[in-house]
Amino acid sequence: MAPGSTLEPASPRGARPLVIDARGLRKSYWLGKSAVEVLAGVNLTVGAGEVVALRGPSGSGKSTLLNVLGCLDRPSGGRYLLDGCDVSALSRAAQAWVRLHMIGFVFQSFNLIARATALENVALPLFYAGVARPAREAVARDLLARVGLADRARHLPAQLSGGQCQRVAIARALSVHPKLVLADEPTGALDSRSGGEVLELLLDLQRREGLTLIIVTHDAAVAARTDRQVHLLDGRIVDPEVRAA
Repeated sequence: MAPGSTLEPASPRGARPLVIDARGLRKSYWLGKSAVEVLAGVNLTVGAGEVVALRGPSGSGKSTLLNVLGCLDRPSGGRYLLDGCDVSALSRAAQAWVRLHMIGFVFQSFNLIARATALENVALPLFYAGVARPAREAVARDLLARVGLADRARHLPAQLSGGQCQRVAIARALSVHPKLVLADEPTGALDSRSGGEVLELLLDLQRREGLTLIIVTHDAAVAARTDRQVHLLDGRIVDPEVRAA
């Protein structure tokens, strides 16, 4: 293997269509006059319906890779195909459309709007997508019911527990029927019981919807529930571990 090249973890579902096909991804940031390379040529493929854990120590590039895969940031080099579309070559406006219509996000800190009800938070992506209010509220009510919060639709985030807030965030991520869901430490801010319940819910919805799911986690128990673990170190994929599907 050539110096600086990266390993690509084998996929147990390699026969399925690829949702993610990333080749040679690089990302650098400038600190003063010096360029700091955070991603150093990452190759990664993820099949439709696959659940992948992204692991690595702090500073390994996990968040940067997630931002690139979520079209929140552009790579400095390489190519990124999402569901067959080279999104790394799209305009900012086109990437915003991709984020809105094809990708769902679940964050450790929930990222709910404090002044909006659970129903309004779930319906927000549909508002930006131009869906009429009756239709988006109907979708939001259905999703809240599916995550066990039908009776909390009018509650504000401050009136909900951490686990309930994360359920709202998961419902919001699914509101646009995304191809890909990116979950950044979805259980990291929760106690073990709430975290376990949220993980079970997320994996159950993934199976029901056939979603492609990437979970960034430091928790070995969470990673063990996925189909495959991808390890990052210094911006490179190293020593991949593959579980049987």
